[in-house]
Order: sequence, then C-alpha cells, then structure tokens
Amino acid sequence: QVHLVESGGGLVQAGGSLRLSCTASGSRISIISMGWYRQAPGKQRELVATIPSGRSTNYADSVKGRFTISRENAGNTVSLQMNSLKPEDTAVYYCNVIAGSYMNYWGKGTLVTVSS
Repeated sequence: QVHLVESGGGLVQAGGSLRLSCTASGSRISIISMGWYRQAPGKQRELVATIPSGRSTNYADSVKGRFTISRENAGNTVSLQMNSLKPEDTAVYYCNVIAGSYMNYWGKGTLVTVSS
C-alpha cells in the first residue's frame, strides 16, 4: 500500500507561481512513475506532467514551458513548479503514483485557484 501526502496549492494571481509537492510512503515501495493530474469544474481529469523512473518527463501541451516536474527524496517525492499561471490552470491537482504491479495510487487533491 502506498500513502500519498500532498502539499502546496492555494490562491495566486495570474502570472504568479506555486509549487506542489507529493511524498509517497509505504513498505517496499517500487515506484514506476509519479505525476500530476488536474480536474477543473465540469471537466474530466487530465494529465499535467509525469516523470517515470529512469525515463524522460512528459508534459501536457498547455503547460509546456511553464511547469516543471521533478523528483527528490530518493525519488519518493514529486514536485510541480508552476510559473506564469493562468486562470485556466485553476483546478484540483492530484498526485499520481504508479508502483508495484502497475497499481495506481491517487492523492486527495489540492486546489489551485488563479485569479485574473
């Protein structure tokens, strides 16, 4: 079992920055990939960025050049640095971890609100 703890999020003006972090814990974690997804009101959850173990990062076109995903803490923490935020980035952001036998784990979500 993998337990995820998210931090960050909040309210920011357009053009501002926020940083999200998510730490995975559990016994004998074998992490395959970590990432962030988001869900805006009335919309489906969508991929923001992923960082698979030992592979290159992947970004949604809408955030390329503005968001940066990284892993720290021996690879058990994933962070999302969000710069040049836009009102359309407003959403609940969810941490995602794929571990073990390709089991998906989700954080509870953290709200990011960008005011215009």
